[in-house]
Amino acid sequence: MTTDRRWRAYAVLAVSYFMTIVDLTIVNVALPTIGRDLHFAESNLQWVVTVYGLTFGGVLLLGGRAADLLGRRRILMLGLAVFTAASLACGLATGDTVLVVMRGVQGLGAAIVLPSALSIVMNMFEEGAARNRALGIWGAIGASGATVGLITGGLLLRYLGWRYIFFLNVPIGAAALLLAPRVVPESRAGAGRRRYDALGAVSVTAGLLLLVYALSTAPQDGWASARTIGLLGGGGALLVLFLAVEARVEAPLLPLRLFRLSSLAGANAVGLLLGGSFFSFIFIGTLYMQQVLGYDALQTGLAWLTASVTSVALAGLSQALVTRVSARLVMALGMALIGGGILWATRVPVHGHFLGDLAGPFLVAGAGTAFAFIPVSIAALAGVGERDAGLASGLLNASQQIGGAIGVAVTSTVASSRLDSLARSGSTTPAALTGGFGWALWVCGAIGLAAVPIAFILIRRDELAHVTDHTVGVAA
Repeated sequence: MTTDRRWRAYAVLAVSYFMTIVDLTIVNVALPTIGRDLHFAESNLQWVVTVYGLTFGGVLLLGGRAADLLGRRRILMLGLAVFTAASLACGLATGDTVLVVMRGVQGLGAAIVLPSALSIVMNMFEEGAARNRALGIWGAIGASGATVGLITGGLLLRYLGWRYIFFLNVPIGAAALLLAPRVVPESRAGAGRRRYDALGAVSVTAGLLLLVYALSTAPQDGWASARTIGLLGGGGALLVLFLAVEARVEAPLLPLRLFRLSSLAGANAVGLLLGGSFFSFIFIGTLYMQQVLGYDALQTGLAWLTASVTSVALAGLSQALVTRVSARLVMALGMALIGGGILWATRVPVHGHFLGDLAGPFLVAGAGTAFAFIPVSIAALAGVGERDAGLASGLLNASQQIGGAIGVAVTSTVASSRLDSLARSGSTTPAALTGGFGWALWVCGAIGLAAVPIAFILIRRDELAHVTDHTVGVAA
C-alpha cells in the first residue's frame, strides 16, 4: 500500500472514530431543550446520555473480536451503517422512548466502528515511528473529541435546533460508508477454521452491560439498595464466568495470554482511571457552568475549547516524547497534569469567572489529556500480534468507557450527597451546588493521580523498548 493511499484510508478511519467520540458528549448541553420538546420526565432525561455509553462500553470487546474474525473493513462498514441509521432515527424521534432506544443503537454502532477502525490502523502502520505518529494523531482525536462535542452541540442547538445534533452524523457517516470499500484495506486474523466463543461473548457482554447499567443507576437507586447490589452482583458473577470460560475454551474471545504483556495490562488500568477522571471532570464541570454560573449551551462548549485546543496543540510533542523518551513517563506526566488540573478546579466559588477560576484548570487538564491518551493507546497495543489487533483496541476503549461510567456514577453520588447535606443546613441553592461539585472534583482529581504510580508499577520498560526505536522522521 502506497503512503498516500494509507493516509487516505487513515483519514476515513479517523473521521469515523471522531464521530463516535463526539457523540459521547454532544447531547449533554442540549438535554434541557430535548426534555421540554419530547416531554421527558426529569428522572429519565439522563438516559439520553447514559444509554449511549451503556451499549458502547458493553459491546466493545465483542465488536473487536468480530472484526478480527470476520474482516475489519466489513465490520467497520456494518458499524457505520448502524450508527448512521440510528442517528437519523434519533433526529426524527417524536417521543422519549424512541430517542432513548435509538441512542442505545447508536452506541452499539459505535462499539462496532471503534475497535475495527483502530485495528485497521494498527495493521496499516508498522510498529515504531510510523505507528506512533498515526496513534499520536488518534490519541489527539480521542482527547479532543469529548470537548469538541460540547462545542458542536452548543452551536447546533443555538442556530439550528437539537435534531441537527443527530442529523449531522448522517452525511458524514454516509460519506465514510461510501469511501471505506474504495480506500480502506481489508484484513482479518490468520487463515484457518474460525471458532466462535459464544458463551464467552454472551457472558462478557451481558456482564459489562449489567455493570455499566448498575453504576449508571446507582446514584438514583442508592448504592446500598437491593437493586444496585443485585445488578452489581449479577454483573460480577457473569464476568467471573467469562474468565472461567476463557481459561478453558479452545478459541477464547479474550485470550488471557494477552495479559502476560504487562504494558497491555498497565495501559488498560491507566485507561480505566483516565476515563474515570477526565470524563467525570467534563460532566461535573459542565453542570457547574450551567447550573451555578448560568452559562448557556454555546458558552459551556466554548469554555471547554480551552482544554481541547491545548490538547491538540500538544499532541505532536506528546507523540515525539513517547518515541524519544518513554511511554510510561509521558503517561504518568499526563495523568499528573489531569489530576492536578482537576484539583485546582476544586477552588471554584459560587460567583466564579472563566478567566479567574476555570481557564487555568482547563489548560492544565487539557495538556494532560495530550500526554495521557496518546501513550496509553501506544502502550496498550505495543507487542500485540496482528490477529489480536481488534480485540486489544476494543479492550482499551472498553476500559476507558467503563472507567467513565464508574467515575460519573461515583462523582454524581458524592455531589448529590454533599448538596443534600448543605441544603439541609440552610445553604442557598448555588452555594449547595458548588459545595457538592467541589467534593466531586476532589474525587475526580484523586482518580487521576492514582494512575501515576500504576503507570510505573505495571508497565515494564523492556516491553516498550521497540516503541522508542526509529526516532527519525517522527514529527514529519
